[in-house]
Amino acid sequence: MRAPAPRYAANDGVIDTAKAVLGDLLVEAQDLVGEVSLTVDRDRLVMAMELLRETPGLKYEMLAEIAGVDYPERPERFDVVYHLLSMTRNHRIRIRVTTDEDHPVPSVTAIWYNAGWLEREVYDMYGVLFTGNADLRRILTDYGFRGHPLRKDFPLTGYVEMRYSEEAKRVVYEPVQLAQDFRTFDFMSPWEGAEYVLPGDEKAAAPKPAVGQAPGAQSPATADQVKRADERAKDATPQVDKPKVTESVADTGAGKPHPGNRPDSKPVDPDVPSPDAATSSAENK
Repeated sequence: MRAPAPRYAANDGVIDTAKAVLGDLLVEAQDLVGEVSLTVDRDRLVMAMELLRETPGLKYEMLAEIAGVDYPERPERFDVVYHLLSMTRNHRIRIRVTTDEDHPVPSVTAIWYNAGWLEREVYDMYGVLFTGNADLRRILTDYGFRGHPLRKDFPLTGYVEMRYSEEAKRVVYEPVQLAQDFRTFDFMSPWEGAEYVLPGDEKAAAPKPAVGQAPGAQSPATADQVKRADERAKDATPQVDKPKVTESVADTGAGKPHPGNRPDSKPVDPDVPSPDAATSSAENK
C-alpha cells in the first residue's frame, strides 16, 4: 500500500443524491464541518436505511455505530444517531431520528446484524425502545439497575448502591446514602489565599510576618566569598574512576545508533521493504 490510509471521498453530490432517493422520507439534510447528516422519518427508518445501502452512488453497506443524545427541553428529547460507512466509496454519513420515552424506533437488525447489541446499549443508557429487536435487554449496567445513566436528569450518585451482606450472604441493593452533605466551593486559587477563615483555623496562632530582604539592598555575601565559591566550583573534579560516556553502541548495549533514520536506509518505494529488513529479522532470530 503506497499510502498509510486512503482518503475519504468528498461530500459533493451526496445530499442531492440522498434527496432524490429518499424523497419525503428525508426530514432535514445538512453538511457541517465536513460531515453529512440526514434526519429521516422515524416510522420509515428501515425503508430509508435499505435505500441508503442499496442505491448506486450511496452504497452505505456497513453500520459502524448507534449512539444516543438527550435534549430534555424538547418534546422528543432523544436523538438516535446511526453512523454508516460506504466501503465501496470510502465515505461516512450520519443518519438521525428523534423520539421520546413512549414512541419506539424501528429496529434495523434485519439489515445489519450487529445493530442488536448497539440498540441494546442505547436502550440501557437512554431508555429508548426498539420494535423488532428480539433481545432488548440491558447490556452495560448491572442486574436490577434502575434508571438510565446517560439521561440528563439522572442523578450523578444514582438511586441505589450495592454491597455484600454477611447476614443475607448475597449482594443487596440499598438506596444511596451520602456520607456527608454536599459542600459549596468557591474555586479560589490556593496561591491567592482565601478571604475567610476556615473552621478551626481561628485556634491556631497567627503566623509571624516574613522578614525578607528589602528591594535594592546589598547581598549579605561579600565579594570575596562569592569569588572563593566560584573558584571551588571550577576546580572541583568528579569523584569517579572513569567518566560515563556513550560514544558507541558498545557502551550501552543498544542496537544500531540510527535505526532506519538515514537516507540510505529508507526504501525508495513504500511497497519495498527497507534494505536492513533482512538483517533485522536475522538478528531477531
